[in-house]
Amino acid sequence: MLRFRSLGSGSSGNATLVECSSATISSRLLIDCGLGLRQLDQRMAEAGLRASDLDAIFITHEHGDHIGCAVAVARREGLPVWMSHGTYLAIGSPDPGSWLRIAADSHPIACGEIEIRPFTVPHDAREPLQLVCTDGARRLGVLTDLGHATSHVLDQLAGCQALLLESNHDAALLEAGRYPLFLKRRVGGLWGHLSNAAASDIARQVHHPGLRHVVAAHLSEQNNSPDLAREALAGGLGCAPGEILVAAPTGMADWLNV
Repeated sequence: MLRFRSLGSGSSGNATLVECSSATISSRLLIDCGLGLRQLDQRMAEAGLRASDLDAIFITHEHGDHIGCAVAVARREGLPVWMSHGTYLAIGSPDPGSWLRIAADSHPIACGEIEIRPFTVPHDAREPLQLVCTDGARRLGVLTDLGHATSHVLDQLAGCQALLLESNHDAALLEAGRYPLFLKRRVGGLWGHLSNAAASDIARQVHHPGLRHVVAAHLSEQNNSPDLAREALAGGLGCAPGEILVAAPTGMADWLNV
């Protein structure tokens, strides 16, 4: 069984748990670790786990709301941390010790019973990666920081049964909001973050009968709202807004089975 649970989503910190369980073994991956150590421990406990229960951490890129305490928790727990070479350079090339693992586009990674399939995305970071997690039967797509979807991105998400999909901002709210012009251009640009409309278009293009869950993620607290994100994604999928889940800054209260 493959399942996932957001521990936090947004500019205040991103972290997502993925677990694959069979009758005899459970494998657990933490995607991004953009929280403080105490906060991470608390949210892991709310999910019924400890950081020591993890098998690995995967970091998508170097921004603070994604890297967070990853290196500290890896050293504390003796965990491997996967990231691109560019991300490692961007965080200052800390002593790799025994924790560093280098990830690259289209090179699968084994994390116990979970297979990680990283892929490159257009985002204003050194070498950002997003990913698909699979147990061989089910696929979870994680796409939380990018400015637009390339054909490569869409190809990677094809056939996923669940998506954690960035729906960062409403274009009209961003334009009318208080952000300075340079920040509006960054967020709304081709290397920034997905608007609700762009997320809706991605959902429409990868939709198929087996897609069970779409979770709106990385919502801007100033330039978006859960209702606007739900409405946009529902429009792309042809479903009711109530069928779209939203990952809050404090995470999700329950696990979702893929």
